[in-house]
Parts: sequence; C-alpha cells; structure tokens
Amino acid sequence: MPRLSSGLVIAGAYALKLRRTVFAQLRDAIREGVIKGSEVAYHVAQLNRFLYKVLVEDLRVDKGDSVRIVIDYEVSPGRIDWKLNTLRIEVFRRVPEEEVKRVLESRIPMAEAIMTGIVEYSVERLGETEDGDVVVALKLGDREVGALVLTPIDQEFVYIKRAAVVEPSPLIVERQRVPLNGKTVEEALRGSISILTTAARYVSDEEARRVYEIIKRRIVPAAIVERVAEEE
Repeated sequence: MPRLSSGLVIAGAYALKLRRTVFAQLRDAIREGVIKGSEVAYHVAQLNRFLYKVLVEDLRVDKGDSVRIVIDYEVSPGRIDWKLNTLRIEVFRRVPEEEVKRVLESRIPMAEAIMTGIVEYSVERLGETEDGDVVVALKLGDREVGALVLTPIDQEFVYIKRAAVVEPSPLIVERQRVPLNGKTVEEALRGSISILTTAARYVSDEEARRVYEIIKRRIVPAAIVERVAEEE
C-alpha cells in the first residue's frame, strides 16, 4: 500500500509538499490512465481540507511551526482512498501528543463530511477596479483567504471574472455566472459559494497566491473613486 509523507515541513507549505509528493508517486498510474491528474488533484485537495481543519482550526498551528504528516492510501480507477486510520500528524510546537490524539479522534468521524462538504466562506466587499468591476474578499473566520473580481450585469446576474483562494486548498475559478435573483452581490455569492469547489481548478500555493495578489492590486483607492464620481 502506498504511503504519503510530507517529511518535516513548515505548516505553511505542507499542502504543496503533499501535492507534489503524491503526483510523483502516481506518475506511472497517471501515464497508464488508471487515474487522471485532475482526479489526483481533487482527492489531494479533499485531504488538505481535512488537514486544514485539524492543524489550523483545532490545533491553531502557526504557518511557521513544523509538521510531519503520514498517511497510507489506495488507488483505484479514478479514485484515491485515504486510509484515515493510518493518519499520523507530528506537530513541532510544544503541542502535547495527547491533544493531537484527542483532536484526531474527534475529527475523524466527521472526515467524510468535511472533505466533501462546502467550505463556509464569508464574503466582504473590498472596493472597485478602475473599470468598475467589484472586488470581494473571501474569509474563513477573521482570516482573509481569497478574493474575487466580478462584474454585475443588468441586475440579473454577476459574472465572476476570476477568483483565487489560498486556504484550505489553493484553487482558481474563472468565468462563472451567478444569478442575483433580487439579492445583493454579497448575498448571491454566499448562496452560490459551492461554485468555488465545483468549478475550481486546483493549483499550487504559489499560483493561487500570485493570482490573489493580482486581484487585490486591482482595487482603486476609495478617494480616487469618489473624485471620479464627483467629476462625472
């Protein structure tokens, strides 16, 4: 049975390390058509969503802390089955082993729901771009973890030009339409947040952060927007 191990890595980089490692391990299986690269990315993203819950939300591991993650898995046509009973997490931040064990025992019964469920992002309008598009932040709790640039059209729907999310799984969404149905942009996005997983392209942490920063840089300072409005 294959074993996936992150080795000793800073917590902020474990997702990328696991992704690269499993792709290297399954190179032959992908080439032989047993599983597609997109299917590998999808199942690794599911695992990382669960690990994010345990490491960040439960154990409050900081990105600068070190972790080692080991889990066995099986590959079948189009699928990776993670053997959660083999999952071992080592956290090098003076976290007692008993606490890690307690958290894992409480989370593993919920693992399937966490890995396949919708991430509960909240949305917050950040501002506008020079050409009138709206930039919206995505948050998990009080942490900003992504951004969208979008265009409202005829008060009927909003067109997501591009979205980038860095946590819990790095992803990019492009060219998606969300009906408004009489709602505000923020309300419509909250009701259609599943689009961020169903239409997502799972990417490396570096690519997601690069696109995220590009979107944020497009915001025009409020003072400039107000001055343009006065001139009009």
